[in-house]
Amino acid sequence: MRFISPKIDFAFKKIFGDRQSKDILISFLNAMIYQGNAVIDDLEIIDPYNAGEVLALKDTYLDVKAVLKDQTTVIIEMQVLNVAAFEKRVVYNLAKTYGNQLSSGASYFDLNPVIALTITDFVLFPETSKIITQFGFKEEEELFDYRDRELKMFFVELPKFTKKLEQLQSLTEKWIYFLKEADRLEEIATNLEEVAEIGKALRIANLANLNRKELEVLHGQEMFIRDQQGRVIKGREEGREEGRLEGQIGLILRQLRQRLGELPEAIIEQVQKLSLEELDSLGMAIFDLTTLEDLSRWLQEEVAEK
Repeated sequence: MRFISPKIDFAFKKIFGDRQSKDILISFLNAMIYQGNAVIDDLEIIDPYNAGEVLALKDTYLDVKAVLKDQTTVIIEMQVLNVAAFEKRVVYNLAKTYGNQLSSGASYFDLNPVIALTITDFVLFPETSKIITQFGFKEEEELFDYRDRELKMFFVELPKFTKKLEQLQSLTEKWIYFLKEADRLEEIATNLEEVAEIGKALRIANLANLNRKELEVLHGQEMFIRDQQGRVIKGREEGREEGRLEGQIGLILRQLRQRLGELPEAIIEQVQKLSLEELDSLGMAIFDLTTLEDLSRWLQEEVAEK
């Protein structure tokens, strides 16, 4: 038995956003927002997943949106890639959802609370070991809440969760494990199926239950994420290489100034154009250079050999 990964946005919406998934979403939100307490007992899924209208790529940053019985709106996003300005986007979506409740001429009394629940497959807050973090408006010194707790953000960082299957105890732990490890399971584990909603979620996530079109979408999104992750890794490697080059240039220029005194701008520009290999060669030649003319001659010979 194989399961689709809830970390893929198509799969996340199919599991949590289907019209038949209300009980799944209620259990999940109680686990993530209310420490497993049954605070939410009813909700309405907005723009639910429709198997006949699956999309090739995410057309919105929100995977699932729901309105609770008390009229609080919850926007839920699964984010695999740590893209630029991600943190700002979360705040923007929260504020936009809150503001868009008012039509022209409506009263501020018509505004209802909004919660943004964001699950990340990367570490977002390295300054804390907490897996679930919560943010809202508070007075900065005495830390009391703003009068109306209208806007709240919850973050769930999957890499920080390290418990094994046999160690799971709370509802929250079981849902986080489901998010992180579902695609690695070979069968529906007993201690997960003890939670009826997680058992139902796993049956929805069974790869065998997908139709041909859904499989094509799933594979397309998996390939897209792998490509993006490859670009991120390549960018980091190039960044490290660039940082090493800049550091080596700075070191060589300091050594040259210590040995030869102030350097002409033309010489500095020539040194800055050298490759890492050429800078290494210059570093070994520095102690043979006694004048600026020696340095200029070395640089000219280096260029002539290219």
